Amino acid sequence: MLSVRTLFGIGFLVTSRSSAAFAHTGSCSSKTWIKDCSSLRMASTMAAQGIKYLGQEEAQHIDEELFSEYGFSVDQLMELAGLSCATAITKAYPLTSLLKDKPTLLVVCGPGNNGGDGLVCARHLKLFGYEPSILYPKRPNKPLFQGLTTQCQKMEIPFLTEMPEAEVIDEAYNLVIDAIFGFSFKGAVREPFASVLDILKKTSVPVASIDIPSGWDVEQGSVDGLQPDTLISLTAPKKSASMFRGRYHYLGGRFVPPGLERKYQLNLPQYPGTDCVLQL
Repeated sequence: MLSVRTLFGIGFLVTSRSSAAFAHTGSCSSKTWIKDCSSLRMASTMAAQGIKYLGQEEAQHIDEELFSEYGFSVDQLMELAGLSCATAITKAYPLTSLLKDKPTLLVVCGPGNNGGDGLVCARHLKLFGYEPSILYPKRPNKPLFQGLTTQCQKMEIPFLTEMPEAEVIDEAYNLVIDAIFGFSFKGAVREPFASVLDILKKTSVPVASIDIPSGWDVEQGSVDGLQPDTLISLTAPKKSASMFRGRYHYLGGRFVPPGLERKYQLNLPQYPGTDCVLQL
């Protein structure tokens, strides 16, 4: 397993570990805006209560229709999803809130589309001023994923060769982004990701999961599995999101055509302004 010196060089100084790796800073710090912010939060809560939570098959059917009936491509939706995830990260964990000297993040990517979302997310976070590193142990032999990997490499984002131990993650990174498994996941977690998830469950830094906390049953959740600090639901929340107990739940992916929303009765909330994410 990797040491801190291996990751960042002998001269890299790390701050003491803290389970509260971030202090959430929102736009409601001024008393002038407290009333307005309270109204926004109330509206967001009401929207979250009415929104539809999708089962696994229904989520898959929506994806299929987006490709077949509505003319979206996989890479197009992946770019929109990854940008939404990066934007949610900046809202939950702004640069000014990070406790460590460097704005370091670890993005752990799986072999499917969820991993692709993670690669796009990492690229945008680099552009937003963060310093992501990527663990991508099982890379599909497909042009789409090869292209996403090349894009990250050309952005000078380092790729790790193995998963660091939990104590190394706590010392070296401010946040871990879980982009391992999405809503197509079924069955038991196999290696190398079983060991990766075991390590993530031992870390004290926050974990942000994309769409589904990896290893969870899409509909039933998981009591003893990974318990992320942030969940970023894409298109619409999945049923397991009702078991999420972390601090921040965001909805991302502002691209659903109205006809599709009506057909599946998604009852999606209105996104504020030009934002591509909404806190639920």
